[in-house]
Amino acid sequence: MFCFLSFPNYNFLFLFDNFQLGVLVVEAEGQDCESKCAFRCSKSWKPKMCHKTCNSCCQRCNDGCVPPGPTANRDVCPCYAQMKTHGNRYKCP
Repeated sequence: MFCFLSFPNYNFLFLFDNFQLGVLVVEAEGQDCESKCAFRCSKSWKPKMCHKTCNSCCQRCNDGCVPPGPTANRDVCPCYAQMKTHGNRYKCP
């Protein structure tokens, strides 16, 4: 069994095997999430919150995809578009 966590600069893979835990830390690829999210959130009414969640979503997606433009176009990035909150709302702006 394994668990994968992704943070801005590093990816963590936790491996569980009969009471043993192994951790693999991999430096994330140089994704251009900052500039993509800056453009994506340029017309948001809460730009700081939009930028924070957009970066989180971008980093979690291995392809670093962020839909183009400040609105809509979710179908361009399936990973980004399919993330939902615990309340079943779209997580990514």
